[in-house]
Amino acid sequence: MASTVVVGGFFGDEGKGKIISYLALHDKPSIVVRGGAGPNAGHTIKDDDKTYKVRMLPSGFLNKDAKVMVGPGVVVNPDVLLKEVNDFGVEGRAFLDFNCGIIEKSHRDADSQGRLKEKIGSTGSGTGPANAERAMRTLKLAKEIEQLKPYLIDVPLEVNSALDRNENVLIEGTQGTHLSLWHGTYPFVTTKDVTASGICADVGIGPKKVDDVIVVFKAYLTRVGTGPMPGELSEEETSQLGWEEFGTVTGRLRRAAEFDFELAKRAVMLSSANQISITKLDVRFPNCAGITSYNELEEDAKSFIKNIEEKLGVKVTLIGTGPSINDVIDLRT
Repeated sequence: MASTVVVGGFFGDEGKGKIISYLALHDKPSIVVRGGAGPNAGHTIKDDDKTYKVRMLPSGFLNKDAKVMVGPGVVVNPDVLLKEVNDFGVEGRAFLDFNCGIIEKSHRDADSQGRLKEKIGSTGSGTGPANAERAMRTLKLAKEIEQLKPYLIDVPLEVNSALDRNENVLIEGTQGTHLSLWHGTYPFVTTKDVTASGICADVGIGPKKVDDVIVVFKAYLTRVGTGPMPGELSEEETSQLGWEEFGTVTGRLRRAAEFDFELAKRAVMLSSANQISITKLDVRFPNCAGITSYNELEEDAKSFIKNIEEKLGVKVTLIGTGPSINDVIDLRT
């Protein structure tokens, strides 16, 4: 039994939601817990004919035996949270920590205008202003909000107790390494550290209790909004390659570029990743769509994976080959 931390390696939008959903269903964790900045991060999950767009709950909610939790380091929009609890059918097993910060209308208003919106390209979710107010020690906390009382729990205690009982715990990161407030392309970043260390702090576990860190990379690079992006392709080039995508939260067209090994190396270093997941291999190599066995991949796709392993010095253990949760090649031993 173990704890697994999953983080993004680029600028978010790497397909973490799909990988976390897969792990939640196949590794049978008793708890899936989310860290990160807040509802400015969106994860998209496709389960057969259903598509879920998740902003507050962990992406592992499809495992009906798992408790889903939001760590104290996350700021929460109560309306978004309660809607997801209802829409996704997780009443009775969804919890947030007493000390989660609360996003209010004033934060959303501040996030939708001025410098944050125009220069940084903020999502307008209120996450940044709420985290800033938390740093000033004036933000309301979840324990002050009446409508949240049925969902309140001591998340760090629950997570650590589960690990002490040798249960599996899945820890979900949001955004991507190069959007980290400390390690990213400042000022075009999110309002928290979103490397593995930051995510663990958000949910309340120490480094000695982490067994595996999986960093997720897409088979190409994308970024929503402003900020530097090495080797950026034109919209026409992006379209020709079939790499057009739109942000889960913003709906904005994602900028695209070739897989960036320097960014990937730094992401591995910053999170001490011991496993790599590559998603959307089927977008880059359409001939591998839906394949679940590595041996069935064409040589061009195998060479791409091997090149990543050689250059980054870390084994690729999970490969996404389609939009559905089970479109995965699992190479873990």
